[in-house]
Amino acid sequence: MSHPVEIQIEHHMSIDELNKRIKTLEDDTKVLRRLYFSKYRYEGKLVSESAKLVGITKRVGYIWQERWNEKGYEGLTPRYAGGRPSKLTDAQKGHLVELLKQNDTWTTEEIRELIFNKFKVEYTSKQIRIILKNKKYRHEMHQTIYT
Repeated sequence: MSHPVEIQIEHHMSIDELNKRIKTLEDDTKVLRRLYFSKYRYEGKLVSESAKLVGITKRVGYIWQERWNEKGYEGLTPRYAGGRPSKLTDAQKGHLVELLKQNDTWTTEEIRELIFNKFKVEYTSKQIRIILKNKKYRHEMHQTIYT
């Protein structure tokens, strides 16, 4: 039995543009959930009921309501605060990835020691995994072991 020939997909935009559009729509769905929450509140439902209907905690519901009360629709758009600045600069992170490429396997503890010895910075194991993920350093590239 023969399999049908797979039809190739047309590339109407670059992968970067596709990712940007996906990100935009993901943000739009976040706003949509927040609008539904506000709609349920308009309909007289309690914060706890409205929160449950859109799949959030009551605490988050109060945060969304506060933002709605202060700024209306504009208050519902996601705010991405950067959080605490990284202890390593982007250049140091890039240098770290280059150092990691010199060995086929690393444990998280070995990476922690490397960062401390090279840059005099301490990180938790979780933060090391986040840095590596953000720098696109994947275990598929190297057989990196995270423990």
